[in-house]
Order: sequence, then C-alpha cells, then structure tokens
Amino acid sequence: MTSITQETNSRAPLLALALASFGIGTTEFVIMGLLPDVASDLAVTIPQAGLLVTGYALSVAFGSPFLAIATARLDRRKTLLLLMGVFIIGNLLCALAPTYGLLMAARIVTALCHGAFFGIGSVVAAALVPVRKRAQAIAMMFAGLTLANVLGVPFGTALGEAVGWRTTFFAVVLIGLAAGVALYTRLPRDIPNPQVHLAHELRSLASRQVILAMAISVLASASLFSTFTYIAPLLESVTRMSPHAVTGMLLLFGVGLTVGNFIGGRLGDWKLMPSVIGIFAMLILVLVLFTKTSASVWPAAITIFIWGALVFALVSPLQMRVVNEAAFAPNLASTINQGAFNFGNATGAWIGGIALTHGVAYDRLAWISVALAVAALTLSLYSHWLDGRSGMLRPISRRTMTESAN
Repeated sequence: MTSITQETNSRAPLLALALASFGIGTTEFVIMGLLPDVASDLAVTIPQAGLLVTGYALSVAFGSPFLAIATARLDRRKTLLLLMGVFIIGNLLCALAPTYGLLMAARIVTALCHGAFFGIGSVVAAALVPVRKRAQAIAMMFAGLTLANVLGVPFGTALGEAVGWRTTFFAVVLIGLAAGVALYTRLPRDIPNPQVHLAHELRSLASRQVILAMAISVLASASLFSTFTYIAPLLESVTRMSPHAVTGMLLLFGVGLTVGNFIGGRLGDWKLMPSVIGIFAMLILVLVLFTKTSASVWPAAITIFIWGALVFALVSPLQMRVVNEAAFAPNLASTINQGAFNFGNATGAWIGGIALTHGVAYDRLAWISVALAVAALTLSLYSHWLDGRSGMLRPISRRTMTESAN
C-alpha cells in the first residue's frame, strides 16, 4: 500500500480522474450554453429549459448518496468504472431524446453517476498523495471540471449552435469512452476501501460541523446558479452580445474557474476556513459589481473572469472540510457534499427561473446571488468560530481531568 501514497506515482491516476471529471463537467454545464437552442427545438420556454439544470442537480443530490451506499463494499476502481458506464449511457440517451420529457429523464440518468463519482473520486485522489497535499490532489481531479468550462462548454456550445445540440451530447459520449479507458489502465488496483458500519457513518454525518459545511456548499452553488444558469440569455439581452461572443465569455469564465481551482487547492492545504471566509467576502463584492458591469462587454468580461476564479476557489476547500470533519464516513460524506453542491445548483436555477417568471430583469439576478453568498459567509464565520471555541475548550477539559485525578 505504500506505493499508493507516493506522490511520484499519483500523477497518472489523478489525470485519469481529471479526464473523467472533464466529461462530467462538460455534460453538466454545456446545457446552459445550449438553453436557447434546446428551448426552441423542443418548443419550451427558457425557464422550462432551465429546469433541465434543476432536474440534473436534484438527481445528483438525492440519487448519488443511495448509489454511494449501494456500492460501498465494492472495489473503488470497479465502482468508478461502473459509474463512468452510467455516464456514457445517460449521455447517449440525451443525444437521442426526441422530446423534452425524455431529455429530462436522460439528464436524470446521467446525473446519477455525478455525485458518487466526484465523492468517491475525491477520497481516492486524497489517498494517492501525502496528507499535506490532499486538497491539492482533490483540486487536480476537479481541474477536469474547470477545463470543461474552458474547453468543453464553449466548444460544446459552438458545436451545438453549428450542427445541432444533439451532436454535443454525442461528443460527450466519446469523451466518456476515453475517460473509461484511462481509468481502467491508470487507476491502481489496490486502492484502500476501509469497511465502516453504516451506523458509524450516520453518526459522523450528524456532526454539526459536517452539516454546516454541507449547508455552505449548498449556498455557494445556489449563489452561482441563480444567475449563471441564465448567463447566455443575460449576455445576449443585457450585454447585447451575439451567440458567438457568448461562447467566448463562457470560455473566459472557464479560465477563471481553472485559475481559482488551483489557488483554492493551495489555500485549502494552508488555512482552510480563513481562506473560505476571505473568498466569500471577495465574491460578494464581485457579484455586487456585476449588477453594474453586465451592461458593458469589457467590464462584464473582467467581472465574469474574477467571479469564476472565486467560485471555484471554494470547491476543493469545502470538499476537504467535509472529508476532514466526517472522519468515519469519508466516501459517503464526500458524495453527499457533491449532492449538496448540486442541490444548490438546483435551488439556484429554480430561484432564478422563478424570479424571471415573475418579471425580474436579467441584470437584477445577481442580487439574488449576493444574498445567498452573504448567507454562506455567515455560516462560514459561525463554523470557524466553533473551531476556535472547541480549540479553547479542549485544553480546559484536559486540565480539569488532571486536577480531578489529583
């Protein structure tokens, strides 16, 4: 087992995990760039098409934990390969779906593998490296997700606009096949999978700090998706950009995600909760600015880049926080936290859709994001305060026990 924790042997399997996350990230996010085309082709409204984001996210949130429990005793390598198989089948169904209802069903099938893959994959990635670099290893895996926004989403959107949105999903199927081969050939065959009783796992998940970390994850994602779900129509109607220019803006957002992901990994290994608090504070400021900068191309571009960097700087620290706090249930907790992120995606997309349906203008959506980010910052401050309080109480407790013994 020594080889599995050696940094020199971890790069290839981490890259395989990153390729898989690239495919999953592409299929999750590309739908937002394709919303106008999907809505037109299937004869539904933009808010109805936005529910494809909500349905996907809810499937991750509520389906993935059950999948994680069902596969808890399976070999980790085989489990990740099985989940990639579900991903490939789901995207093939998306490409072939003739109606809105069937497309929604196909998205739900695809999403089942999402949370379990990222949850289990995060724990596997952390097991591949020394303890001091675990957040960076998770960030390496999530690099595929950020590159999906740099390459997969913009090019998938452009491909969909050029030859039809279904072609984009066929392309994702090919990415999934390549990722499956990489996982099969590069993942170690001796990945540790400690057997933990379900009762112990549930007690670990009931920890106040675990619940707080997951609530922060929900709010962070809801803050993003309440606005970003509708970024294509927002940029077209408010910033007056062409569909081609929107693709370039999505590319810029993806570059921001990639930069933020690696910064977040280093910050998570340095000072986790203080970093999370600082990132949220800066995120709130950027979102407030976006309510003004969205009216002009270059100010909007700068704000969107910084927004992307800050949003994804939160991902690996929050994932690491949950894994650290749920010591007896790392796989299940990590998976549920992916569900928490996606529940936030669904909630944010739903809130944004409700706001648009009731007449809120596209350029005002960012205020909803601001409110949700403020709530996340508040919970982060409270969680960090609890850390400090428990740190103060532990020495007192030990001293009291010593005095009692004397």
